Formats: sequence, structure tokens, C-alpha cells
Amino acid sequence: MSEIPLRSHLQGKPQSVLRLYREFASLVEECGPVTYRVTKTAIAFKGTKRMFAGANLTDSSLDGFLDLLRPVSDSRILSTARHTSRVFVNHFRITEDSQMDKEFMSWIQEAYRVGSGQVPTLDSKTKTEENPTTS
Repeated sequence: MSEIPLRSHLQGKPQSVLRLYREFASLVEECGPVTYRVTKTAIAFKGTKRMFAGANLTDSSLDGFLDLLRPVSDSRILSTARHTSRVFVNHFRITEDSQMDKEFMSWIQEAYRVGSGQVPTLDSKTKTEENPTTS
């Protein structure tokens, strides 16, 4: 995957879409350390373990994806597909600031945990269900 300058995604885009991108990037960075991976098709955000979010600026919206452990059903989500045996890629479209609300932020935080490997393994979940601890 060859990287290109971030400015190539930003040049010529309407101020309204640039504002949406900057807000999204800020919300992602609030979660913790991230690495940017900029390719011809997208701006991706990588946690300590894997990519977990991405953005693509169009002429009228901010399109992107969030990798979650579940599919999300919401008007902002255009499609969801299984990415791995556990991870679902949820493709979103944002057209106005108000769509990046508390719920959207919670999805970003969840995706960040996926990207940082901070999710329970299937083995630990199974062990917990099989051997519940009593207090």
C-alpha cells in the first residue's frame, strides 16, 4: 500500500467537508495515540494493533468506516460487512456536524478499542461463561 500526502485528499474540497473531516479526525485522536495511513483511496487511522477507522472526503460529505465487533443499524451507516470472523466494517456518511453526536463518538471509541486490541478474546469470553466467578 503506497502512501501519499494527506493534502491530496483535502485539496479542492468544500470548507463544509473539510470541517467535517477535521472534527472526525479530532474525535479519533481524542481516543488515544493513532497513526495516519494515507493512500490513494482513503485516510486511515491505525491503533496499536490494526486499522480501525477511515475517511474519504467527497464534494458533499465525509464518508468513512469504523471497524466494530458488531453491525450498526443507523441512518448514518450506509452498509455493514463482516471484515474478519469477529470484526464488522461499518461504512458511514456524515453530511453535517450534528451527526457526530455522543452516539457516533461512542462508535469511534469502540473502534479505537478494536484497533488497539482492547477487546475480549473469544477464549476469555467462553471461559467466563463456562466458569463464572461467584462472590
